[in-house]
Amino acid sequence: MTVGTQKILSPEEIAVRAGEQLSFLHLPEAGVFAERALRLRELAAGHAMGDFLRFVAELADAQHRALSAQVAVPLPTPGQIDAAARNGQPLLPAEAWRREPVWLESLRALLNDVARHLADGQPKAAVLQLAAASDEYLETQAGRLLGGVMLGLDLAAAPLIAAGLQLHWVRLVRQTAAHAPGPIAAFGRTDDPTLCPCCGSRPVASLERLGSDGARYLACGLCATQWHYVRIKCAHCQSTKGISLQSLVGTDETNSTTADAVVQAECCSECGHYLKLMHPARDNGLEPLADDLATLTLDLLVSEAGLQRQGVNLLLLFGEPDEAPPPGREH
Repeated sequence: MTVGTQKILSPEEIAVRAGEQLSFLHLPEAGVFAERALRLRELAAGHAMGDFLRFVAELADAQHRALSAQVAVPLPTPGQIDAAARNGQPLLPAEAWRREPVWLESLRALLNDVARHLADGQPKAAVLQLAAASDEYLETQAGRLLGGVMLGLDLAAAPLIAAGLQLHWVRLVRQTAAHAPGPIAAFGRTDDPTLCPCCGSRPVASLERLGSDGARYLACGLCATQWHYVRIKCAHCQSTKGISLQSLVGTDETNSTTADAVVQAECCSECGHYLKLMHPARDNGLEPLADDLATLTLDLLVSEAGLQRQGVNLLLLFGEPDEAPPPGREH
């Protein structure tokens, strides 16, 4: 009789094997913007940033109406799909993917739709002014947004342009998947697991998806794709050492105890970065981008400890006031 031996797996190996049994990708659903708008309005009640959250909810409503219109966008060719898969790269890279004129047409339609739902005043005037801006100005601002370039970025216009970019990339991902042989045949694992496998953007946050036994997914702030990522692992440097969780206690943005917090900051002492970790099981209305906006206080407190934010929310950027000319005056 022989005695067999069994290898004892490390915690990370167990997590990796568990991840292999899960769906790697969850592509954006048709109601992604409607769910975001609903959550934003819920969070806005009594919130210090209530007016801003309600404005973003109006943007999300307009995005939902536009997405429901089924506007076709130019899709990647079979050759591009094959090349991305062979090279381990995202198929629709935000910085490099050519933005066809349809995205500008959709952005202007989106802005005019938002304006129709706003009361007369400065916000409505600003939205209409941006809708009338030149193609060159809008393209330049979009390029800066997607490239993370703060110099010359119009921070006031950024959320509006970002809404148009989000709409465009959600369309790209959904229509590419619909025309592929399988539901996610066009998208797969890439060489950098910290970036969106569809558009190559950094995540806005991470969350433990409901129905996945607490598995962790990173959520893209551009195309709303979610992809599996090992828990207790830095989403910046990929270290499994020096990870800690921080959360707010006794505020209107989280529950009263750290253990029950809906949103926490997963902090890495190895590289000095953090990314929010969200728990839908503690609040099943949670939506990554909306809840990220509503927990700005957590960002401020963690940043005061010297940590740098890894997540990117295109609807709320931080930086020095820009010196760009008003919309339409850039030539």
